[in-house]
Amino acid sequence: MKFIGIIPARYASTRFPGKPLADMGGKPMVQRVYEQATQVLEVVIVATDDQRIYDCVKSFGGKVVMTSPDHTCGTDRVYEAYQIYTSELLNSSELQTPSDTVVINIQGDEPFIQPDQIQALMDCFPTEIATLVHPFTEKDSWSDLANPNYVKVAIARENSDPNATTIGRALYFSRSVIPYLRGIEQEEWLKQGQHFRHIGMYAYRADILQKITQLTPSLLEKMESLEQLRWLANGLTIRVALTHHASIGIDTPEDVQHALSYL
Repeated sequence: MKFIGIIPARYASTRFPGKPLADMGGKPMVQRVYEQATQVLEVVIVATDDQRIYDCVKSFGGKVVMTSPDHTCGTDRVYEAYQIYTSELLNSSELQTPSDTVVINIQGDEPFIQPDQIQALMDCFPTEIATLVHPFTEKDSWSDLANPNYVKVAIARENSDPNATTIGRALYFSRSVIPYLRGIEQEEWLKQGQHFRHIGMYAYRADILQKITQLTPSLLEKMESLEQLRWLANGLTIRVALTHHASIGIDTPEDVQHALSYL
């Protein structure tokens, strides 16, 4: 299969306008994401709707495409970028059929994404969709587990090997704590190793990516405000890969200052 990484990077942001261009130790954030992704992927494309970001990516030698400013979610922007990429490859031997191509949606505000996280997604295939989870541990608190900003995943475990990265398929995503451990005191839940935090990276077979952009929002999706519930509601399979790298996303200018300590 052919794997393509696409980094959606828009300029507009309520909390942090121009976030992809934020300076991180002498490099714009989007460049740091791009450089991490190209360690494991031969093809990486930034999908933007802003000339400033477009020019920035060109300046460090990256591949970038201009997409519509009207997209309401990153998934639609990723699909448009994939369409632009494939249109450039018409009549080329590099062009693969959609069912033989996997598109990896790499968040543009994750400058510390690790190459082995991307590889873990790749290792989930063949499947329809893949995503990442990070285990909650005893080092976390109940407030971490209950935090609605930390999306939890209930998983049908298919691999008990402690060294495996692909561990099963997602049954449900929720901002509530799932699964509920009946008969166990809440202060003991984190010791059971049964709770996983969703890391918002996805890989899609290209024909499935096309399909999900045409689906209408589901009731559960609207209730939880989680796009992936639309995919589950329509019978799609989301395989889950395990990562032990904590996610360090950037949502505000203050987050940048905190993140610089990791460089």
